[in-house]
Amino acid sequence: MKILIVDDIVINRFIVRELIKKEGHIPVEAENGKIALDLFQNDSFDLIFMDIEMPVMNGIETVHYIRTKFPAPKNKVKIFALTAYNPAILHEELNVSEFDGIITKPYSADKIKKVLNAIE
Repeated sequence: MKILIVDDIVINRFIVRELIKKEGHIPVEAENGKIALDLFQNDSFDLIFMDIEMPVMNGIETVHYIRTKFPAPKNKVKIFALTAYNPAILHEELNVSEFDGIITKPYSADKIKKVLNAIE
């Protein structure tokens, strides 16, 4: 699978990238939602891991843009939030309903593999 990793923190992208590569998939990286949209416009991805808090364009704005501005089937890509937020708070305070799931920090091989196995 080709997987887009969107996170403004280099070490977070590194961790997820290495876990994805270890599982035999192709990672592509973006440091904010704007760059992610540019990449998404010109390429196809099987899965997106998207941080919530980022400069320029955050994850909630980016996933909403993908879901509402891109035609099917592109707008149906699986998108998982990457966040340090407590998932209960996310649902109460932020609109994360357009994400397909949430992975909380710290990231682990088990959390990433669980998502990859569910998508394959």
